[in-house]
Amino acid sequence: MKQKLQKPIFLVLLLIAPLFAMDSGQDFTEKVEIRGVYGNPKPLWDKGHKLNELGINAVFTHSGSINKEMAQRVRKEGAKLFAEFATLNGKNYVEEHPEAWAINEKGKKVEAASWFMGVCPNNADFRQYRFNQLKELLSSYKLDGVWMDYVHWHAQFEEPEPILPETCFCEDCLHAFSKATALEIPKGNIPAKAEWILKNHDKKWRDWRCTVIYDWSLKMREIIDEQSPETLLGLYHCPWNDEEFDGARRRTLGLDYEMLKKTIDVFSPMVYHARMGRKPQWVAENIEWFSKKLNVGDNSNLKIWPIVQAYDQPYKIDKEEFKTVLMGGLVGNSSGVMMFTTSAVAKDKNKVNMMKNIYMNLKETE
Repeated sequence: MKQKLQKPIFLVLLLIAPLFAMDSGQDFTEKVEIRGVYGNPKPLWDKGHKLNELGINAVFTHSGSINKEMAQRVRKEGAKLFAEFATLNGKNYVEEHPEAWAINEKGKKVEAASWFMGVCPNNADFRQYRFNQLKELLSSYKLDGVWMDYVHWHAQFEEPEPILPETCFCEDCLHAFSKATALEIPKGNIPAKAEWILKNHDKKWRDWRCTVIYDWSLKMREIIDEQSPETLLGLYHCPWNDEEFDGARRRTLGLDYEMLKKTIDVFSPMVYHARMGRKPQWVAENIEWFSKKLNVGDNSNLKIWPIVQAYDQPYKIDKEEFKTVLMGGLVGNSSGVMMFTTSAVAKDKNKVNMMKNIYMNLKETE
């Protein structure tokens, strides 16, 4: 595990407080080690920028966009390289392998949740397919980290009104649940079985679903430790607190932080304020809460590097709003931040300049 960089808090405040004048209650972390961007750096390079000249020291990008030329240039410009790994995104796969399609409580194949198409996380062939992809990725490139993405049961949380179906009640899941809990599910069709489970053993069902998601992180941890032990395992995840949407982060998505922090090195809450219908100040509020929830402190090896929104959807995010969310991602025990996406920043010179000012000032404190 890599150690956090130590920086006196007064020095950070001295250098950047006059420039940014954060809202009250938003304190800077003592340790800012990651000044990142999410997405292929090409849009910035096409504008004539260099990563080191913008204060960027980390690039997070989809694993499929990485090639040797890009990786070499990222390194040359002084940045680390992290690969996003689309773990439970079943788009294209389920169309070709219908047996991996998630099944709802009515016994029907789930429909795409907004733009996201999930997959049954218990399908053995899909699991092997993804794990083989991870092994190939690790053997092809020297990466500083692999970030699990789309790590939840089929749903869509990146909306003001999320889509939260009940899944998955395919035969693989029913068998696995029965075996794990020693419960004998009554005979009948899928709707009858689902009704019996949800009515009589809802807590066991929710707990078991969390273990399924945790098992994905555990298996990926094992593969990384075997092939590339210096590579971090990160997690892009839903940022809801314990109560929001009737506890749906754990109840429906299957994300249990106490389990996941056994395997995850870095948590990256996806605090997309505009997409989720929140105010920009919510980013800092969420990261403060999450820091306490995860119990990240000076004696913890866990890290928090949030990903904030620069992308102009559903409205244009101006430079001041971008500043608010970018700096909001550095409060609490966060030790890094990145934004979604590189192209959204590159096309707006005001955002580029804002990012550069923030990152270069943070760089001076290292």
